[in-house]
Amino acid sequence: MTASIAAGRFAELARALYPVHSPPQGAACNLAYLDDLIAPGTLPRPAAVLVPLIQRDSGVQVVLTRRTAALRQHGGQVSFPGGGIDPQDAGPLSAALREAHEEIGLLPNAVSPLGFLDPFLTVSAYHVFPLVARIDPAAQFIAEPGEVAEVFEVPLDFLLDPDNVQHGQTEYGGRLRDWVEFRYGGHRIWGATAGMLVNLRQRLERS
Repeated sequence: MTASIAAGRFAELARALYPVHSPPQGAACNLAYLDDLIAPGTLPRPAAVLVPLIQRDSGVQVVLTRRTAALRQHGGQVSFPGGGIDPQDAGPLSAALREAHEEIGLLPNAVSPLGFLDPFLTVSAYHVFPLVARIDPAAQFIAEPGEVAEVFEVPLDFLLDPDNVQHGQTEYGGRLRDWVEFRYGGHRIWGATAGMLVNLRQRLERS
């Protein structure tokens, strides 16, 4: 992929997102699916994840992690680097960059933010702001073993192809719930991570 084509692809992505300086306000886009699983009176904790996109010779890749199995929450699952927004963070952008540095050693100066997806609610009661960003191809990823077991890449085109999304329903918490997932290279990408990737495709289709 030539540099001009790559630049056009990232510009197209940026147009489909909420501006970096203006994170989305309001309820999570999947609130209706999960709100009955959150204990009454619980205020979801604000969180942020980085959706890293990196240009390779073969095309744009999405950088994902597999969480360490021993973690109390979401152990062993595929996810984006991220976590709760701490008091010292200036906001979702700051938190996403900090967490990516802590979890996969990604230096902030290797990240060019493009914009935000719609916010997501998780069953662990996090209100997540997904920040999509272009990553310097020379960036080095160093997994923090206490949190991340593996860093791997999946072609963006694979994840944007609706034919590669698996759909189903599961009874959970007293009612049937829809789910989506991807299978790639032995990895199962599901839950909020899969939902965010579907949201990226939907936002591109509407832009």
